[in-house]
Amino acid sequence: CRVQQWDSEEPVPRAELLAGVAGKRGLLCLLSDRIDGEVLEAAGPSLKVISTMSVGFDHLALEEIKKRGIRVGYTPDVLTDATAELSVALLLAACRRLPEAVEQVKNGGWTTWKPLWMCGYGLSDSTVGIIGLGRIGQAVARRLKPFGVKKFLYTGSRPKPESAAEFEAEFVPLTRLAEESDFVVVTCALTPATQGMCNKDFFCRMKKTSVFVNTSRGAVVNQEDLYDALAHGQIAAAGLDVTTPEPLPADHALLSLKNCVILPHVGSATYATRSTMAVLAADNLLAGLRGEPMPHELLL
Repeated sequence: CRVQQWDSEEPVPRAELLAGVAGKRGLLCLLSDRIDGEVLEAAGPSLKVISTMSVGFDHLALEEIKKRGIRVGYTPDVLTDATAELSVALLLAACRRLPEAVEQVKNGGWTTWKPLWMCGYGLSDSTVGIIGLGRIGQAVARRLKPFGVKKFLYTGSRPKPESAAEFEAEFVPLTRLAEESDFVVVTCALTPATQGMCNKDFFCRMKKTSVFVNTSRGAVVNQEDLYDALAHGQIAAAGLDVTTPEPLPADHALLSLKNCVILPHVGSATYATRSTMAVLAADNLLAGLRGEPMPHELLL
């Protein structure tokens, strides 16, 4: 293969992407690259394969891609464990107020032991609600179970009794999950059905002591509604690994809140996982160029 590479950690500028893709047979992209009609038009009819180094594909214009008969490779499974670990870490950081506590040590706020100072909420005997019991949702539940979680609830497009059996998880409507969960973890894909589903109505139904965690996609959450819920004590805390936009502006209102832990989309950021994702994305692309079955093809 003749490879034309954008050799930087920073996303390729739009103009460079449009110029670079012209006449190419294959494209390997990241989730930070928006592959829309304009890019497909610039590529022309020669483009046969798109391989994305991500499990999510909401940055791809799938309808346009399907119309042109282009095959798509992606990288599920390989980042499941890393993202689940990060989800649990974020949940613990938010519910036990870890960033806040670290800050107190640094700024002199730690004076003596106090009975209720820096108290948070524990997982033991709790109810955990998971939005999207797919690969990552199941992996999160598997890791949370040994913490002594009393009950798992889940919601999604349909019940998954085979997946839920391991955790004795109950399939419930989104409203009931919000009302009964002490911890809500969002691990669903971003679709028209899930866009903005965690909104004012959802947060109003949650307990004042509950903690909300999102490691899926930022657009699943209405961030203004989340800010209001956190600022007015409607919910106790939140942990986000994904936001809208990314990166989140440094002056964004959510960043002013002590009870909101925000990470820079590092769910899959272990050396081993990113290396495996890169190799799989390359293998998908090469298989597509050869007209062979891809290790992981998104069937459109």
